[in-house]
Amino acid sequence: MSKKHHFLIIDSETTVQDTIADFGAVVVDRKGAIQTQCAVLLRGHFDAMELFYTGESGFWGKASAQKRREAYTAMLNEGSRMLCSVAAVNRWLEKVAGKYNPTLTAYNLPFDADKCQKTGIDLNPFATRFCLWAAASNTICRSKKYRAFALQNHLFNPPTEFGNMTYKTNAECVAGYLGGQFVTEPHTALEDAIQFEVPILVAILRNRKWRELCKPYDWRGFQVRDYFEAK
Repeated sequence: MSKKHHFLIIDSETTVQDTIADFGAVVVDRKGAIQTQCAVLLRGHFDAMELFYTGESGFWGKASAQKRREAYTAMLNEGSRMLCSVAAVNRWLEKVAGKYNPTLTAYNLPFDADKCQKTGIDLNPFATRFCLWAAASNTICRSKKYRAFALQNHLFNPPTEFGNMTYKTNAECVAGYLGGQFVTEPHTALEDAIQFEVPILVAILRNRKWRELCKPYDWRGFQVRDYFEAK
């Protein structure tokens, strides 16, 4: 077992049956150096169920689901993805736990953990864990510089039926802020983890108080009306 502190970042893209089609995971050290990674399409899920969609149009619409599947098929053909069983993923995770004993995290960990459970992916070997979104929202997204970036890039959620409106704190926005330019996620598991979530993790770890600041995201603390004024 490694004595160096490591982190296991997971990400997933799902099916209409609420299971995982595309599973990505990366083990990194505190500086973001990659130790090992996993990028697979799951047999019995990707090849047997429709990819998640909502509505008819837009990136997550039904019309786009076929294009996303075609893109995944191209990844299979070029070797950046492989089709494998859930059991194989669990064996990989078991080896990662034994070798690195990493802290588990994901951007919205409750979501990914739920999908893993429904798919049969076993995260039980990782007792130490935290939500990357919870940490980012309270260590990065409360700063004036982040709010200025949100304003400059129009990063605001639509108002709710009750008139509440928040500025965005998702991985795209936070990684864009850290990199100085907003970039859209490809919404493929491994690429999202490496390109967006790893830089966020590294930035969070620079804050010595990140653990005590790591509290579940609460929309009430990110209301537009509380931080932005008309001129």
